[in-house]
Amino acid sequence: MTPSGGAPADAATSVSSTGSNKATPAWTPCSFYRAGDGTVQRDLPPKALAAALADTAGTLWVDVDATNRHQHALLEKIFKFHPLAVEDTLNPNSRVKYEEYDGFLFVIARAVKLEEDTPDPYDVETQNLYFFLGQNFLVSVHSYASDSVRTMLERVALSDDLLARGAARIMHGILDVSVDAYFPLLDGLDELLDKLEERVFVQFDQGALRDIFGVKRLVLTLRRHLAPQREVLNQLTNRPSALLPQSVQVYFRDVYDHVLRINDTLDTYRELLSSTLDSYLSQVSNRLSRSSKGLTVVATVTLPFVIMSGMWGMNFAHIPLMSQPHGFALLVVLQIVVAAVLLVLLRWLRLL
Repeated sequence: MTPSGGAPADAATSVSSTGSNKATPAWTPCSFYRAGDGTVQRDLPPKALAAALADTAGTLWVDVDATNRHQHALLEKIFKFHPLAVEDTLNPNSRVKYEEYDGFLFVIARAVKLEEDTPDPYDVETQNLYFFLGQNFLVSVHSYASDSVRTMLERVALSDDLLARGAARIMHGILDVSVDAYFPLLDGLDELLDKLEERVFVQFDQGALRDIFGVKRLVLTLRRHLAPQREVLNQLTNRPSALLPQSVQVYFRDVYDHVLRINDTLDTYRELLSSTLDSYLSQVSNRLSRSSKGLTVVATVTLPFVIMSGMWGMNFAHIPLMSQPHGFALLVVLQIVVAAVLLVLLRWLRLL
């Protein structure tokens, strides 16, 4: 895209040495502009944005809040982006993708973090980031408070040299921070897996089954969100583009390597969870077998008592030992002897 316009307007607010700036209207997006002569301005009004966009020697980064209709309107009125790409920025369910238009690249990335406001400890919140990358500008769009964008805004405010590296490097920095946010999640998952293994193998907590499925669902959710992002970073790394020289693609390759590492770790966690689940079910089966074995032994040992009591309890006139004064005691001893013989036999057959 080749915008038209003059020099940046004087209405723009210059960055002071302390990093502070005057309050800007809500319709003015957060922006940084480094002119070709090295001067830096921030929070430019719309007219100044159009002028800065025409300065091919400068670097412009504009961060747009999609929930603010005045800021969002700048995507079409000032930057003249394709309507289909602008429409995607309003859809929170837009798929992660990489598309090349005339004069700019359109990239959708997805950031994830654990949802803290729900009772489910394994619930994740997904957030889309939209990027319009041109030769001398970057427009980032989001409809939520993005941690990765806020981090880059703070870095640029502290060091305007980041703008001198180009708009693509700014986008790389945002993607790098959003991907690195997966690593604390992986550390938390690693601790959860250790606790689950202890609950299964050491304590055998029957409530661990629900947590196993919860963690497994979390791992599968992270893989589902990470897989399309891997393809996007692969394209940013390897697809030739006039807007992404090879010297910049090297930095995206580093982010791509991080994504591959995270994906491999999630695969490992998925296998560990499957093994833990199999071990849990095996222990349940073994405990059930032991219980059944114990009940079988009790039934076998008490069988002589049931048989003999039934035989000597029949209503006949002549029953052995009936007239003996110690008949009952002899019968009890006989039952105990038969039960002891059965126990010895079961032990000899290694059934106990």
